[in-house]
Amino acid sequence: MELDNRKSDQGSNAPFSSNLQLYSHCHSSCSWRIRFALCLKGIPYEYKEVDLAKGEQYSPEFERLNPLHYVPVLVDDNVVVSDSYAIFLHLEEKYTQKPLLPVDPQLRALNLQVASIVHSSIQPLHMLTVLKDMEKMFGEESKPWAQFTINKGFSVLLLSLERCPALEKLLKDFAATYATGERIYMADIFLAPQIEQAVQKFGVDMSKFPTLSRLYETYKALPEFQASSPQRQFDAFIHNP
Repeated sequence: MELDNRKSDQGSNAPFSSNLQLYSHCHSSCSWRIRFALCLKGIPYEYKEVDLAKGEQYSPEFERLNPLHYVPVLVDDNVVVSDSYAIFLHLEEKYTQKPLLPVDPQLRALNLQVASIVHSSIQPLHMLTVLKDMEKMFGEESKPWAQFTINKGFSVLLLSLERCPALEKLLKDFAATYATGERIYMADIFLAPQIEQAVQKFGVDMSKFPTLSRLYETYKALPEFQASSPQRQFDAFIHNP
């Protein structure tokens, strides 16, 4: 396995050096979450492409990093972390500049909840391996299933938020710029790539989710969102989603 390594200039103005290596694939929404977080924190890192189409995730080299064969994987000196949720928390604990979790206990818990819903209840149900297995086993086009799971997940997300009247007011009435207030936090980092994929890859009708649609417009205007997007990664021209 020959991984293509390039130093990301995202966050190159950070007042410190880091030895981070991010094993990523440009079209992986899970990888995008971490690229987005690194960019927001201003942390430089080495981008190590894992070509999923060629099966590089099954190579002995990558299996030593993550036996589950998924991206992303973060190597931080002697620490190896896989799973975007765990990677995010590692970055948040070690690199404290520009915190991406609020101090307020209720808002902090809510950010963790929203991220968990995206990470555990939406994205895994429409990941590429699942969709391919469905088509292989049942011989049916998998896009309707992806649309169904995303719609269900977005609906669950909004219902979950209704249990917190203050946040539901912020989301529904768009009184704040971001999902949980006037600052961008973990919930936004997990929501943004998920909504982008829902719209661009699976054609989900976002008119049913006006709050998420408005947030999406905010995310798209962020330089960090744009810089971390699939089309801005050096391997994007190789891979068509």
